[in-house]
Amino acid sequence: MTDLQRDPLTDKIIGCAIEVHRRLGPGLLESVYESALCIELGHCGLKFQSQLVLPIKYRDRSIGELRIDIVVENSVILELKSVERIDPLFEAQLLTYLRLSGIKIGLLINFNSRLLHQGIKRFVV
Repeated sequence: MTDLQRDPLTDKIIGCAIEVHRRLGPGLLESVYESALCIELGHCGLKFQSQLVLPIKYRDRSIGELRIDIVVENSVILELKSVERIDPLFEAQLLTYLRLSGIKIGLLINFNSRLLHQGIKRFVV
């Protein structure tokens, strides 16, 4: 996503993630960052759902479900990680969540980065 395509909502979300990273630093469990980010999103007045269940259907039959880390304002999916490096599988996972949910924007955020902005990737489908 280029700077021209950036939007105020994802900029605000990234600001929240940076604040969490600034306060906690790298090296913690993903669940810790998720809890802290939910607090920060709420503090900034953003509506969100964490661990949102996404049913999976095949030929109109339910075959299971996925759990999305966080959905903000019903329009941005956040896939959180705390790993040494981003695996292409994580990107594929987020793209699948976007496709199955109908949401168009996603952020893959790796909190285990020295500088958080280096650990964020935006996706638009």
